[in-house]
Amino acid sequence: MANHKSAAKRARQTPKRRDRNRAIRTRVRSAVKGFLEAVAGGDADAARTSFRSAERELRKAASHGVLPKGRVSRKVSRLAKRLQA
Repeated sequence: MANHKSAAKRARQTPKRRDRNRAIRTRVRSAVKGFLEAVAGGDADAARTSFRSAERELRKAASHGVLPKGRVSRKVSRLAKRLQA
């Protein structure tokens, strides 16, 4: 158990943040996976729609500090390339 007031607060905050970050990361992975499946399926409309949702999830994760902004930009760029191909 924590001995300092600030350490006790950290001990309370950490599990909440970890659960939130894990949930956001899972949503991101699911959205990206859905996009890649749509691209593999060859359905252009579904791919465009799922790209939008994947990009939205990625950018939200970056704005919440779950993923670094540079990594998200790189991932979105690579997904956009996949969409164009």
